[in-house]
Amino acid sequence: MTWKTKSTSAVGRPPLAARSANLVGSVIDSSTSLLARQTHDIVRFAMGAPSDDLMPIELLDRYAAHAVAGKYSYGASEGEPDLIDEILKLQAERSWSSAADRITITTGGMQGLDLACKLFVDQDDLVIVEGPTYTNANATALSYGADLLEAGVDEDGLVVEALPELVARAGRTPKAIYVIPNFQNPSGVTLSLRRRELLLELAEQWDAVIIDDDPYGLLRFENSPIPTLNELDPGNPRIFSVRTFSKILAPGLRVGWVDADPSLQPLLINAKQAMDTCTSVPAQRTVTDFLAGGHLQPHLDRVLSLYHERKNAMRAALQCHFGDAVRATEPDGGFFLWATFADPEVDTEALFETALAKGVAYIPGPAFSTNDHFHDALRLCFATSTPDRIDEGVARLKSAVDTFGGIS
Repeated sequence: MTWKTKSTSAVGRPPLAARSANLVGSVIDSSTSLLARQTHDIVRFAMGAPSDDLMPIELLDRYAAHAVAGKYSYGASEGEPDLIDEILKLQAERSWSSAADRITITTGGMQGLDLACKLFVDQDDLVIVEGPTYTNANATALSYGADLLEAGVDEDGLVVEALPELVARAGRTPKAIYVIPNFQNPSGVTLSLRRRELLLELAEQWDAVIIDDDPYGLLRFENSPIPTLNELDPGNPRIFSVRTFSKILAPGLRVGWVDADPSLQPLLINAKQAMDTCTSVPAQRTVTDFLAGGHLQPHLDRVLSLYHERKNAMRAALQCHFGDAVRATEPDGGFFLWATFADPEVDTEALFETALAKGVAYIPGPAFSTNDHFHDALRLCFATSTPDRIDEGVARLKSAVDTFGGIS
């Protein structure tokens, strides 16, 4: 694939730190640059982001223009107090009680994942990850020297009951368990209540931290919500929750937060002061004013019906153009469908160049695996495109498959 890069030696360059060998990068993020270089029309199913028409741009622009004293000064490393208050209100409205000394504002959800790994993962520590799972999370754990153990996912999320056997085979217990409980990236599935309860039990048994990454939890458009890990076990110090406004409002804001045991906040502050001092104060103020103005729920009421419509449009397009040749997940929220070809000989990495030439982009399945699995699968983001564009994109994908060799 054209976005893949390899490390090369540079004559005369000073020697690199050993950890640089573990900086694997992100296929997802690299797709942004790749697509920017294209000059033909492309239906973009690759990046996990809302389209501009589903971001509250006018309101964000209005609040971004507010003149506020100290807006362009350094802020507290733990975050702006008013934003922390708004987050506490947001969580309380959803039955998740917390406190200010549990909240640390981050520069997007990715910084939350980096902080979790920085605090808990040492060289060669075993970290359980879902397979498939979010590419960037794997890359972050690897950058701290983690030994990743990939565990399967089915229609009820991470197959938690299989973890004891995997751990026994590994011969050591995990230091951390990384899980995306709601509308998982890339599969779109949700971790069942029973598995959430079992995950808490196993983390206690193994003395492991659960890195609870939930950027999509507020984006449920079907069925009833399942209690969060924090609701099931309030105050559990083993739960390190990572949240972000990137998927809820706009990814370019780069504002997120972690909710973690109060004993960790001094370390989180120390870590942030060695990273970025503080999350952008203007961006924090913009999000604060948006929330304080009471705009979040009306925004969600508008976009969730559209995400639901787009999800249904993508499933219908896959059925129309591929029939039984492709099996797709049925998410209750979030942004993604995971599509698997019935023919295991279809290689979505090899297909990508042809698909891009045909005018459709996606993320191939192996990008979401630590073991080069899922060559017969791909991730499709339905959040970015209208129903008509979704149908066009899936039709282009079918044309690419036919051109590449068809489906046996």
